Amino acid sequence: MSKTLIRGARVLGGEPQDVLIDGGTVEAVGTDLSAEGAEVVEAGGKVLLPGLVDLHTHLREPGREDSETVLTGTRAAASGGYTAVFAMANTFPVADTAGVVEQVYRLGREHGYCDVQPIGAVTVGLEGRKLAELGAMHDSAAGVTVFSDDGKCVDDAVIMRRALEYVKAFGGVVAQHAQEPRLTEGAQMNEGVVSAELGLGGWPAVAEESIIARDVLLAEHVGSRVHICHLSTAGSVEIVRWAKSRGIDVTAEVTPHHLLLTDELVRSYDPVYKVNPPLRTERDVMALREALADGTIDIVATDHAPHPHEDKDCEWAAAAMGMVGLETALSVVQETMVDTGLLDWAGVADRMSFKPARIGQATGHGRPVSAGEPANLTLVDTAYRGTVDPAGFASRSRNTPYEGRELPGRVTHTWLRGKATLVDGKLT
Repeated sequence: MSKTLIRGARVLGGEPQDVLIDGGTVEAVGTDLSAEGAEVVEAGGKVLLPGLVDLHTHLREPGREDSETVLTGTRAAASGGYTAVFAMANTFPVADTAGVVEQVYRLGREHGYCDVQPIGAVTVGLEGRKLAELGAMHDSAAGVTVFSDDGKCVDDAVIMRRALEYVKAFGGVVAQHAQEPRLTEGAQMNEGVVSAELGLGGWPAVAEESIIARDVLLAEHVGSRVHICHLSTAGSVEIVRWAKSRGIDVTAEVTPHHLLLTDELVRSYDPVYKVNPPLRTERDVMALREALADGTIDIVATDHAPHPHEDKDCEWAAAAMGMVGLETALSVVQETMVDTGLLDWAGVADRMSFKPARIGQATGHGRPVSAGEPANLTLVDTAYRGTVDPAGFASRSRNTPYEGRELPGRVTHTWLRGKATLVDGKLT
């Protein structure tokens, strides 16, 4: 593999430096590095970050290749600056056995534009009644360390306790989709003023908050790790903050769309805004931003949820829940967190690379941009502003809530172990 010199990049938003890649490794970081024998990328003050890591991606394969495949999903990831993604288990068949997680892992190795780490289901068939083969999935070639029934909540407290006990033995983590099912029967959007005015079934904040409260107490009792998926309410923030103050081993994520969008958008009845958990209020959005800034919320995760056109272009009640997010995540974070002064670029690297890699134990990812480290890197033109056009997405699906919206920032280059997967905004 040839050498690459990234000239004049602002590493983590700092002063311009040169970064020399040799093979799959960063060879040197400094000023006025020699370009002899190297391909030169003129960074021109662009921000260089460690490759982004997404702890919450739906790649849909096997079973829903009409929505996404490992190939198209990882191409979307590379376009968005990601070098590793964790693939959720709600596929068909469900990733609840060693065989299925190994299939996803192999597909990632064969076709991936980024590394793919499967997430194993907590319960058989995501049905919440019987623990899946957690140990076998961990011991498989895929080496699963994160388990989740995402899309459904592990609502049985006994099952959740047993899962926390099981994964503790090998340092795993249970990632909970916090949704009390009885409190959300027939729910279509956030419960509040807008739902009352529109006559849509309300999804109360307490349905999320009550599960989080239960699970952090279970994690404390067992002495295990719990991760909260797509936290969305101000009340949830306070519960996680309280749990951390007690020393409970809990981490939490927020999605880009919950940092930017509110339930007021549902007034359009456009199903592109239908998502689980639902878009919340402006007060919730502000609380989520502050919590991400102060570290109560540990990471940003996309919850990239692709759907074919026919599953979203229909009446609201029949529409599938979810949004694509890999290709716009960094731009939304720049808009909501960096350009507002809540985070600097080092903070973005922490929330979108270092910490998600650590939570998911993604070897070789979330590493400093320094000599001797793997060359998993992302170069961002932070001065760019452009209108989102889903026609140019690498994802197989187009269900983005940002179509026609102007957002800042553009990933121009992505390197996976020194190999360019994205060059000048185009996939290789």
